[in-house]
Amino acid sequence: MLNNRSPNATGKRLATAALLLALAASVAGCATDKMTTGSVSRASGKSVDTMSSTELGYASASLGQAYTKNVNDKSTALRYASVLQMNGQSDQALAVMRKLAIALPKDRDVLAAYGKALASVGQFEPALDAVRRAQTPEYPDWKLVSAEGAILDQLGQSDQARQLYRKAMDLKPNEPSILSNLGMSYVLSGDLKTAETYMRSASSAPGADSRVRQNLALVVGLQGRFQEAEQIAQQELSPEQAQANVAYLRNMLAQQNAWNQIKNEDKKKPSTN
Repeated sequence: MLNNRSPNATGKRLATAALLLALAASVAGCATDKMTTGSVSRASGKSVDTMSSTELGYASASLGQAYTKNVNDKSTALRYASVLQMNGQSDQALAVMRKLAIALPKDRDVLAAYGKALASVGQFEPALDAVRRAQTPEYPDWKLVSAEGAILDQLGQSDQARQLYRKAMDLKPNEPSILSNLGMSYVLSGDLKTAETYMRSASSAPGADSRVRQNLALVVGLQGRFQEAEQIAQQELSPEQAQANVAYLRNMLAQQNAWNQIKNEDKKKPSTN
């Protein structure tokens, strides 16, 4: 039986800021960005998480047309669900993945993506079940181990989640996405300094992608170092998008008075020196 222990109040606010900030790049997307209609990352050379709102719109329309021709095509459905997720259409992405999971109930990739779609709409226990069903104990997949940890983090089970991240790192040492997930675990619990340590390790690891470095910018910004956060973000985004993200983060923290509360809580923590 899962114990739904909620993250602390600061962690909840930071998690909300992280979630909403992820949408800011889409809001600020440059209208002049171009992509080949019908491509997601193949022809454009861009990953889904770095697309502007204009690009996501083109990709969603094109993939939607391809998807309706064959709803059980694994590759198309997975890419379509991914674009829908980034476009903020989580319910529709879940519907796509649910249909595919019914058609391919034993496919590990499909079950993993289905679990992610469930988690994105807050259905964490079904998400956990889907990810665990996708796992093969005798040949564990580090991606699924890390995904299970991320879901447990959302359920407030940070200790168990971090054990899984470390297990995943044993399977895939120095993997940036695992280190980033571990960093986000500490964001959820309000420990931004530890989160930054893991995020920096993740961003400097071979194979680190845009999302990992954007997470680093987020953690730096959450500590009030907005200029540094903007500089990091500009390595991945246009100057306009980076500025919009930081402005959005400033506004979030100002509205919730989170920055002052973070400083006050840090002062209350016993020194470890």
